[in-house]
Amino acid sequence: MKFVRSLLMGGAMAAVGGLAVWCSLPSAMAQKEAKSEGTKPEPKKFEFKPGQEYKSGVEWPEPKVVTPGPTSVSPPADAIVLFDGTDLSKWKNGDKWIIKDGEATAAKTGISTKDSFGDCQIHLEFASPAVVKGNGQGRGNSGVYIMGRYEVQILDSYENKTYFDGQCASLYKQHPPLVNVCRKPGEWQTYDIIFESPRFDADKKLTRPGYVTVLQNGVIVQNHFELHGGTFFDRPAAYVPHGPKAPLDLQFHGDAVKFRNIWIRELVDIQPVMKKDAEPAK
Repeated sequence: MKFVRSLLMGGAMAAVGGLAVWCSLPSAMAQKEAKSEGTKPEPKKFEFKPGQEYKSGVEWPEPKVVTPGPTSVSPPADAIVLFDGTDLSKWKNGDKWIIKDGEATAAKTGISTKDSFGDCQIHLEFASPAVVKGNGQGRGNSGVYIMGRYEVQILDSYENKTYFDGQCASLYKQHPPLVNVCRKPGEWQTYDIIFESPRFDADKKLTRPGYVTVLQNGVIVQNHFELHGGTFFDRPAAYVPHGPKAPLDLQFHGDAVKFRNIWIRELVDIQPVMKKDAEPAK
């Protein structure tokens, strides 16, 4: 493959109508030289021909092999199981809740994991009381507090009206669910939550907000929502600087909400081993 340099900026070479056109990418050396001289990097140009494979030049490490669970709700091999139906020993105040028939029923107080987590995938199953009592926020109320600050609401929202940014699967007081997919009272439901924690710099300034995606009963109800800050009842959401990891909390709001099959996976982005100039395959 013949490489051609040009002083002209812009343009990309690709197959257009069977013709070869220019593709321009700045080389790493050109970027370094330009940065030191305060000028724009000179693009490295090469010719792509119709039907020729393109390679990015990025060298990736091989993704880790993780054995999935036997079902879509079972924990994969790299998950940390927080409740398997036997005890809540991985939670502070777990002894305050009622464990029976593989289920944990909220009682007396909220619970917090003994370990801390940042970016993560969370799976849990919950059921509001089968016997309906109360209405609005007084019916099957609990919550998943990610990092102890960012709440995904749990509520019996089956034919139960309340403010929309406070119903089940809402990001409390920030964003209602896209749809209401709640099952009937007493029936088991699932949450699958993907969370990207906010970032703060050394001066405790927010450099990147947090993001939350939620699937309830297999349906997307929050789609990569940008968090406005932590969850509060009596004031607007706001960020309060915190570390990269914090415990996961489950709320007790006075209702006997049941939980089972709780697990979490820590998420670490895959990083390239090295990056060189993009080039057509040879």
